[in-house]
Amino acid sequence: MSARLHPVLGGWLLLAVLLATWETGARAFGLSALVLPPPTAVGQALWKGLASGYFWPHLRATGLQLLVGLAAGCAVGFVVGVLLAEAPSLRRLLMPYVVVSQVVPKLALMPLFIVWFGFGWLPTVVITALICFFPLMENTMTGLAQVPPERLELFRMLGASRAQTFWRLKLPTGLPSVLAGVRIAAVLALVGAVVGEFIGASQGLGALIIAAQGSMDTPLMFAVLVLICALGLLLYQATLLLERRLLRPYLPAP
Repeated sequence: MSARLHPVLGGWLLLAVLLATWETGARAFGLSALVLPPPTAVGQALWKGLASGYFWPHLRATGLQLLVGLAAGCAVGFVVGVLLAEAPSLRRLLMPYVVVSQVVPKLALMPLFIVWFGFGWLPTVVITALICFFPLMENTMTGLAQVPPERLELFRMLGASRAQTFWRLKLPTGLPSVLAGVRIAAVLALVGAVVGEFIGASQGLGALIIAAQGSMDTPLMFAVLVLICALGLLLYQATLLLERRLLRPYLPAP
């Protein structure tokens, strides 16, 4: 137990040192709260927004768009990854188009999505799904290609069908890589949701940052960034729990 507590305590201690240094530096140099507010001012803005209920509608909006976009992007990415892994000719045909769809900056696509889908939650969900799609697709293809050739040959000798080979050999072998793609997609999904809200939303943490910028309320802006970080850490921990649960049947017994 102590071995597990030491890194946790060390992390909290490092955070305390960083916050103390930030507070001391901001006050010692007389920095304006407009430029760099001290942590106490950020904490006050955070507490005021949470206690008054001001932040909660924005948190719900970002959380909902984040989860819907993540689920859609991961589902499509997994299916496309499986198809491209199982059909090399299809991969050679479509892969250049998939890569081109990812190299285009997503922020540049947002005005186009607003024209197509209007203002609201849908453009943000679409851009979040696009950002989540590629890492899961790539990791799925990589994971399914990691099956040892001797195991594939064994399944062929046993007369296993293509579906049986996929579900009983390829998917269990590639599952760690697929779940790693889910972790990456979860982190990027939050980026996509917030970036989407910068332009096409009137509600959400991204829209709140733009509103705080417009009113020159830097402590509020930092408070929203704290909420975004907390939401990202919570989502990442959820993906770790999902990974442990799904990989448990394949782990050796202690």
